[in-house]
Amino acid sequence: MTPSSSQPVHFHAQQALLADGWAHDVRIESQAGRITSVTAGVPAQDGDRRLGTVVAGLGNLHSHAFQRAMAGLTEVGGRSGDSFWSWRELMYRFLDRLDPDDFQAIAAQAYMEMLESGFTRVGEFHYLHHAQDGSGYADPAEMSARVAAAAAETGLGLTLLPVFYAHSDFGGVAPTPGQRRFLHDVDGFARLLEGCQRVLATTPDAVLGLAPHSLRASTPQELQALAAMGQGPIHIHIAEQTREVDACLAWSGQRPVEWLYDHVAVDPRWCLVHATHVTAREVQQIADSGAVVGLCPITEANLGDGLFPMRDFVQAGGRFGVGSDSNVLIDAAEELRLLEYGQRLALRGRNVLSPGVFSTGRWLYQQAGEGAAQVLGVASGLQAGAPADLLELDLEHPALHGRQGDALLDSWLFAARNGALRSVWRNGRELVQGGRHVHREAITLRYRAALGRILA
Repeated sequence: MTPSSSQPVHFHAQQALLADGWAHDVRIESQAGRITSVTAGVPAQDGDRRLGTVVAGLGNLHSHAFQRAMAGLTEVGGRSGDSFWSWRELMYRFLDRLDPDDFQAIAAQAYMEMLESGFTRVGEFHYLHHAQDGSGYADPAEMSARVAAAAAETGLGLTLLPVFYAHSDFGGVAPTPGQRRFLHDVDGFARLLEGCQRVLATTPDAVLGLAPHSLRASTPQELQALAAMGQGPIHIHIAEQTREVDACLAWSGQRPVEWLYDHVAVDPRWCLVHATHVTAREVQQIADSGAVVGLCPITEANLGDGLFPMRDFVQAGGRFGVGSDSNVLIDAAEELRLLEYGQRLALRGRNVLSPGVFSTGRWLYQQAGEGAAQVLGVASGLQAGAPADLLELDLEHPALHGRQGDALLDSWLFAARNGALRSVWRNGRELVQGGRHVHREAITLRYRAALGRILA
C-alpha cells in the first residue's frame, strides 16, 4: 500500500546520485513528505522501501496545462507565414471551448504524464482565469482551484503562477477579443492572488508565485506593482520571438531583457522564460543577477522560436531549468536531450555544454534540477529539507542495462525512450509503478470524455 504523505517513509537505495556524486547503500529518511536525513554506506533496516538506482525528481518550471489537449492539432502544412503568432490564434480559438471541468480533466492528464516522465513538480503558468465570454466566475480563483485539484489528484507538486495579462502589445495596447479569458487590472489580480492563497492553504507543499505574462501584456507601472506583490517566485515570458524584440525596440528603444533589467530589480526569484533572442550583454546581465532562464526545447522547436545561446550562458555562470510549456510532448528526458542536441547542431560539435567535470547527462540533469527548484520555491536534490521526490531507474531497460555511474544518466537521456523509470515517488508516496501512474485509467477516462466534448 502507498503511504500517505504525512507518514514517515524511509528508503534504502542500492545506489543514489547525491550532491557530491554517486553513493551506494543510501538510506533516505523522510517525514511528512520531506527528507530528514540521507546516509550513505549503511545497510537497509526493517520497513525500509528498497529501491535500486535512484535520482532526485526533476522540476518542470513552465507549463500551460490546458494546451496538452491541442497537441497534434496545429501541424497543418501549406499555410503561408505559419508561425508562433498564427499558432497563438488557433490556441485562442481552442480555449474558448473549455469549461472548468474539462480544464481540470486536461490538467490532470498532463500532470500524470509529467510524473510518468520524471517531472515531480510543475510551475503552472496559469492564465485561463475567466468564463468563455470573459466574465468572472463567482470565485475569482475558480480555475486556479481546478489546477490545484488536478495536482492533488495526480500527486504532482505544484508551484502555482497566476498570470497577469492586461494588454495585447507594448505600451498598453487594448487586448483582443481572443484574450478576454485572461484579463485583470492590478486590483483584480490582487484579489485573484488572495483567492489562490486560500486554495493552496489545503494543498500539501504547494508554492504560490506570480507571473506577469510578458512585457507586451503589462505596462511599466503594472509591472512595478506586480513585482512588489508577495515574496514567492516571479516568472515572465521574454524575448521568445524576433517580432517581440523588434516591437519592444520600436516602443522603448531597448530590447526586452535590456529594458527589464533597467526598470525592475531582477533577482534569483525570477525566471525568464525562453529569453531566446538575447545579446552577449543581456546574457551576462541574466547570469549576474542570479535569475534562472526557463528553456522549453520541445515547444521552442515546435513553434520555431530559435535557439538560446546556451553555451555562452553556461560560460557566464548562468542558471537554467527546463519546462514542457505547450505540452505538445511531455518528456523530461527529451527536454534535456533536445537542449543539448540543439546546441550541437548550432555549434557543430559534441558534448558542448558540460564544462567537463561531469558527463553531459549528469551535468544537464543536476543543473536543470537546481535551476528549476530555485524558481519553483523548493529545495533541490536528495538532501535534508528537500521534498521526498525520487525516481528509480529501471536497469533492466535495454538502454540502461550494464551501465554504472554517470553512464546511467547519459543512457537515460540520450539512448532510452519509454520505460526507463521503474517507479516515481513524490512527497514520499509512490505514484508511478512499473512506469504507469497508479490512477492512470481513471484520469485518462475523464480526459477522453473531455476531449469528446471539446472536439465534437
